[in-house]
Amino acid sequence: QLQLVESGGGLVQPGGSLRLSCAASGFTLDYYAIGWFRQAPGKEREGVSCISSSGGSTNYADSVKGRFTISRDNAKNTVDLQMNSLKPEDTAVYYCAAGITTVQAMCLKGPYDYWGQGTQVTVSS
Repeated sequence: QLQLVESGGGLVQPGGSLRLSCAASGFTLDYYAIGWFRQAPGKEREGVSCISSSGGSTNYADSVKGRFTISRDNAKNTVDLQMNSLKPEDTAVYYCAAGITTVQAMCLKGPYDYWGQGTQVTVSS
């Protein structure tokens, strides 16, 4: 069964940090671009960050530039999203997605072939 599973979400105070991880099972991520997306209640899903299959190219939404860092470890079949200086407006369900035909210039939008079930991130004092 091909599956993506996110982990690492939780409750954190403003200014704090969290590290999300996306793990694949049933397939290797080596040839896939990976994107992180988020969706807050009442809002549309938005692309947060994405990384090319080689890890050589990364993109970030303007709202998270300088605060979030995406990285991948193809040996471990995982992609992480380090989130620093978190703000209440970062509160959302975060999803990872894998796309084999995703073009880096459009990777904050897609298309993506596989999606995880999401992990909740809540930033609140």
